[in-house]
Amino acid sequence: MPNNNTLSRRVVVDPGMSSGGSLVFGEIGDWTWEAVSASCQTNVYAARTADGDPIYLSFYYYRVRGGKIVHPHGLGFGDELDLTSQVFQFGSRSILTLHVLAPAELGRGDFPVTPEEFYENPHSDCMYVENFNRWVTRGPYGANSDLAATAPSDFQFAELPRIPNRFSPRTVIGRAREAGTFCADLPPGFVADPVHRYEYSLDSVRDVNGAGLMYFASYFAIFDTALLRRWRELGRDDAQFLKRRVVDQKLGFFGNADLGSVFTISVRRWCDAARPELEIADLNLRDAVSGRLLAATSIEIESGW
Repeated sequence: MPNNNTLSRRVVVDPGMSSGGSLVFGEIGDWTWEAVSASCQTNVYAARTADGDPIYLSFYYYRVRGGKIVHPHGLGFGDELDLTSQVFQFGSRSILTLHVLAPAELGRGDFPVTPEEFYENPHSDCMYVENFNRWVTRGPYGANSDLAATAPSDFQFAELPRIPNRFSPRTVIGRAREAGTFCADLPPGFVADPVHRYEYSLDSVRDVNGAGLMYFASYFAIFDTALLRRWRELGRDDAQFLKRRVVDQKLGFFGNADLGSVFTISVRRWCDAARPELEIADLNLRDAVSGRLLAATSIEIESGW
């Protein structure tokens, strides 16, 4: 339960959250749902409209900043971490949650995570996660590609703290949605490789959740699958891919997809000649038939070879 709007717990890393793939992102997403349920006095898992239709707390923006010790693909079985979460009001149909995962030996305990720490003064050993979620429901035709904004009647957010405007991710997300990328401008010192495109068919076994929607963590896995294909083309092996350290990843979820969908994934790498161990992967996901943008991500990666 929240203590002064802060939720905390000791986490022991298990096989369900440690891999070179998307498992950890799904686990953190579950923590977001738990935090929102506790902070907003709302049963996120069974939310309904006034007409009794299901409402889902969808993921719209997901940012991860990896630390030197705790980062998404560096977690091992049995690692002990202190998780602290803070939920912020972000409008009548959305919510923003910040998490920090600290090594247990750091002794952070239940020390609250603040926006100032998250955005301006992060601890170099910790991993920070930002989740911007929006309430949605299916439209009149029941298609995943036609989700409508709404909110449950018992969604209580007025007592939650507000995120300062200077930290709001809305502008960053809006620009990425319009441009189809988080890397519209060339980062200083980086040179862009040509764009490579790959096809991916929605996997109804792996990529769909219990509500029949495309699972948010599958977006991470789909992007990583395409990125791994590009790494192999560059002569890199899978072991190098699994050892990569995510310094900063932003992912915007701009649309869902129906069963049987086929996607086109565009992959572009930004490389720094002065620091060959550092690169930025710039990817987007589109419906192969309509060209509709479904997601975009940028991944700042430290390879360490």
